[in-house]
Amino acid sequence: MTDFYFIRHGQTTANQQGIKQGQINGQNTYLNALGKQQARELRESFDFTIADRFIVSPLIRARQTADILNVELQRPVLVDDRLKEISYGEWDGQNNAALMQQFPQAFNQELKDVQPNYVKFAPQGEEFAAVVKRVGEFLKDTSEKFPKDKIVVITHGFTIKAAILNVLNLADPMVIPEPDNLRRTLIRINHRHAYLYYYNR
Repeated sequence: MTDFYFIRHGQTTANQQGIKQGQINGQNTYLNALGKQQARELRESFDFTIADRFIVSPLIRARQTADILNVELQRPVLVDDRLKEISYGEWDGQNNAALMQQFPQAFNQELKDVQPNYVKFAPQGEEFAAVVKRVGEFLKDTSEKFPKDKIVVITHGFTIKAAILNVLNLADPMVIPEPDNLRRTLIRINHRHAYLYYYNR
């Protein structure tokens, strides 16, 4: 049984400003003061001694979060490109509210976020299905490589959503909102059967 404790990175300035970060790695996508505090609070409230290792997105906001959570434990840290956030193409770095006003047909109005057809309007935007595929491959490969480990996975909102879509085999990606910063999601995989124990806790 492999336990995956998915955690979304702490708040960034771009989060605070409603900017689509995607795969941007600039200064405004680093953890802000609140994001660092969120990580410290989670470190104090959750028992990370259970972790055999951390696996993180290569984007700096995820790596900063992992550094704070792992500062005392010093568990092994692996970086996996498949855990990157979705790339919104030319929409990376743009204001979400402004995009929603300009392209309302590309957004789910309840979640105030893009739906799969956004790629018709965002040049070079990454397809939802491509993210779901790469995250599914991450789950499969990692559970086979570490079949008895408890793994803390530090990644991004849509990436975690993609993991849930894999586990629940959901056809409609808009039935799940992205998790909040520093919230936990537990997925267990045993002999290729995946189970969602909780989400956005």
